[in-house]
Amino acid sequence: MNATDRTPADLLRSALAADPGRPLVTFYDDATGERVELSVATLANWVAKTANLLQGDLAAEPGDRLALLLPAHWQTAVWLLACSSTGVVADLGGDPAGADLVASGPDTLDAARACPGERVALALRPLGGRFPQPPQGFTDYAVEVPGQGDRFAPYAPVDPDAPALRVDGTELTAAQVVERARADAARRGLGPGSRLLSGLPYDTWEGVSAGLFAPLAGGGSVVLCRHLDRLGAEGLDKRRESERVTALAV
Repeated sequence: MNATDRTPADLLRSALAADPGRPLVTFYDDATGERVELSVATLANWVAKTANLLQGDLAAEPGDRLALLLPAHWQTAVWLLACSSTGVVADLGGDPAGADLVASGPDTLDAARACPGERVALALRPLGGRFPQPPQGFTDYAVEVPGQGDRFAPYAPVDPDAPALRVDGTELTAAQVVERARADAARRGLGPGSRLLSGLPYDTWEGVSAGLFAPLAGGGSVVLCRHLDRLGAEGLDKRRESERVTALAV
């Protein structure tokens, strides 16, 4: 990663320039058996499309707050980096009533309806599938995002010193997210080729760092596991071996 990177979006751009084909996020849902592997280039494409949706269709501006009511999931990682790309503050588990926008999974739609602004719903189905019936009052992410542009350019430069992330009661600027992520990567021994398996939820800094930011900052990748408790010790050992895991956060 470049020493000049000061936002998570910068980290992604550097990763894309260095090796677009390497895996970045490998996602498992042990409740459904889903496995998805996204290269740097594939994740960056999803991020660009989502950032275009945010900036264009949803008219989000730098400094707007987005309540992110989503679990540890590859699509949540996409939204975190899309927010960083646009200057929107990602508020993980935030109060929708006090947010400018909300992105909700299928289990939090009732709470998300309190948001006075734009509402986006994610079905979190395998392969990014859409809802069988779109939730009333919501934009179905899986319907709208495929048609967005594959390249993104913000209308205004993102300020690294502006608020970027709120998690578990702590608000961080983009530069602070990068600084903390680099420190966590060093502490965990993450570098190019490293593979961190994380079963932590995205409701604390430790969880979102292990599940995205630290591997990205260290030049490694993450094996992000939802419902890991259903796997069992033997299954976890097999996964660590099959995924060539070098570090663990559970």
